[in-house]
Amino acid sequence: MIIEALALSGILFAGYKEYEKDVAKDTAQAPAQSPTDEAKQEVKASEQAEQPESNEPNTASTSRLKRLFQGADDQNQEAIEARKSFERENGRGIMASSAALGLATAGVFVPPVALASIPFLAYTGHKVYKNAIKQIQQGRISVDVLVAITLTGCLLGGYFIAASIAMLMLRFSERLVARVTQDSKQSLVEAFSQHPNEVWVMKDGIEVKTPFEELQVGDIVVAHAGEMIPADGIVTEGLATIDQHILTGEAKPVDKEVGDTVFGSTVVLSGKVHVKVEKAGEEATVSKIINVLNDTIDFKSTTQLRADSLSKHLVKPVLLAGGVALPLVGFSGALAVINSHPKNKMMVLAPISILNYLNIATDHGILIKDGRSLELLNKVDTIVFDKTGTLTEEQPHVGNVYICNEFSEDEVLMYAAAAEYKQNHPLALAIIEEAESRNIELPSTEDSEYKLGFGLVVHVNGKTVHVGSDRFMNVESIAIPQHIQDKQKQCHEHGYSIVMIAIDRQLVGGIELVPTVRPEACQIIEQLKERGNITTSYIISGDNEAPTKKLAEDLGIDFYFAETLPEHKAELIEKLQDEGRFVCYVGDGINDSIALKKAQVSISLSGASTVATDTAQIILMDSGLTHLPYLFELAEEFNKNMNTSFAFMVVPAILSVSGAFLLGFGVAQSILLNVAGLSLGIGNAMRPYVTRKIEKHLAEQNYFKPKVSESDDVEDAEILGEVKAKA
Repeated sequence: MIIEALALSGILFAGYKEYEKDVAKDTAQAPAQSPTDEAKQEVKASEQAEQPESNEPNTASTSRLKRLFQGADDQNQEAIEARKSFERENGRGIMASSAALGLATAGVFVPPVALASIPFLAYTGHKVYKNAIKQIQQGRISVDVLVAITLTGCLLGGYFIAASIAMLMLRFSERLVARVTQDSKQSLVEAFSQHPNEVWVMKDGIEVKTPFEELQVGDIVVAHAGEMIPADGIVTEGLATIDQHILTGEAKPVDKEVGDTVFGSTVVLSGKVHVKVEKAGEEATVSKIINVLNDTIDFKSTTQLRADSLSKHLVKPVLLAGGVALPLVGFSGALAVINSHPKNKMMVLAPISILNYLNIATDHGILIKDGRSLELLNKVDTIVFDKTGTLTEEQPHVGNVYICNEFSEDEVLMYAAAAEYKQNHPLALAIIEEAESRNIELPSTEDSEYKLGFGLVVHVNGKTVHVGSDRFMNVESIAIPQHIQDKQKQCHEHGYSIVMIAIDRQLVGGIELVPTVRPEACQIIEQLKERGNITTSYIISGDNEAPTKKLAEDLGIDFYFAETLPEHKAELIEKLQDEGRFVCYVGDGINDSIALKKAQVSISLSGASTVATDTAQIILMDSGLTHLPYLFELAEEFNKNMNTSFAFMVVPAILSVSGAFLLGFGVAQSILLNVAGLSLGIGNAMRPYVTRKIEKHLAEQNYFKPKVSESDDVEDAEILGEVKAKA
């Protein structure tokens, strides 16, 4: 018997090793390709709800962007009805299984009552039989065949309680998988869709509000200060300062006038332009990138595929083992061997684990769209940051204030802040914030207007104040002193901006605006480098070399790439990967989207360009880097938790097979082992969620605050010590 048991264990082990090879292969290919159509079909079949794929090209409209994240099935009424039908049928199946379990249990005391459970078991198992017959007709042997054999054997052998528990587990697992699917889609729908619903289009000389998706090539759209340019095109009228860092990576705003090209999704900071649409819909720059990234998948597919992969590779070994066991240990023992297959437990534990960790991540401001990233984060050895918008904030800060004509710095700031007071773009807010920090009292403005140029004209205390770029001053025929021109050149070399201020057509000074480094960036990078797996860090930027180099030195980042064009960012990622590096890319712009796709793990910030957050596997919802170290800690904890859960799945299977051959176990003992393993596995999967619930409750009672990272351990220990002392 010992020899037979060892031989059968070898059969099961061989099946598991084949599974491990497939998982390793899938993981290695994951960043570069989506699951195969066959694999996707297996996932859809397990969910019992068809999700039709759409091969139509995507446009830049809001409805199409939503479709990317919500899933094509949510746009299809038939699929919605199919899902509702599944939920109703699954609910009836759970009720039938519960009723069968109750009757079978009562049959222990009144045996004839147990027979009443048969119709309920037949109802809840009819789908299993249907799928098993279909698979056999196709010449395939699936998990459904094993479940059908186990259920039939239990009914013939009178193991009604065992059959009821097995079917209840199956139905329960289906419900959990469906719940994870729906929760995932709902999270993405709530997190995205940032494009405008309506735009202003010139028709017969009048600005008419038009639905975004109706925008056509040749239309003249109007973009005001603070608004997003809705499509690629040529400026036909007006002048404006435009922030296009999400597209080009340039921190410095650019001036656009008649004849210049502008791009969709960039923002007008000041001024007003009429734009003739040249590319709309799928021809637009943003939409082209979206089409490249259209095959992005979410976490539920990977989790389901891992479970199905192991199940598929163990089906034949388990069936063979059951056949060998039948003449050796009898009918019940053979059923015990067949029932040792761990598929049902995996279908339950994997969704519970991932759902709990996703909820924990969401509580900390982290949206995880693809669960593979939780596994892959532990392999990261190189982290690459985009500069503008990722390591720096959207709003710059005032650096130096350059003066001339005997005006003081505070006077220059006073007039500039008074002129910009009603503006809400980042440059204006930086000037106003600096004036407030110096406790400068701002005079009221008599009137203000945009001139044909890149700035404002405001009347303050009887004086005419011009505020804007050097080009604006040239348009207004205001002379710029040589030393201010020299400062302007120096600032340009360092990637800074200068806002000029003139009073009564005499230039009185310039305000230097410097990109604001995120206050948490230095500490975050230091914490990441303390992790054993992260050995190298990079900055990739479209800015000049001088500011990029200085930022890398200030933050302690190892290497940098400056003056990098958007299309070359992905090439740099590929180069690092060719050197054997496992790359995590953190970016926030349209120019980062392909690089995000190329990296093994991709992270974006909330508030970044839509296409960047669309592409990234992980989004930091607080628009900062604060929770980046915690994300790596969470990933490490998740992998440990999943390994423990898998152990609770595999160990009962080994005990069931060994017990059938060595200890005379039957199907009842096998199911009890499965239930015990499932209970321990669920407890392990729920442990992080329960632990954090307790921490949250204690925090609300002012015992201690919930831990965000390991750096809080010492403080928590001190507070807990005080609590114990009081107790």
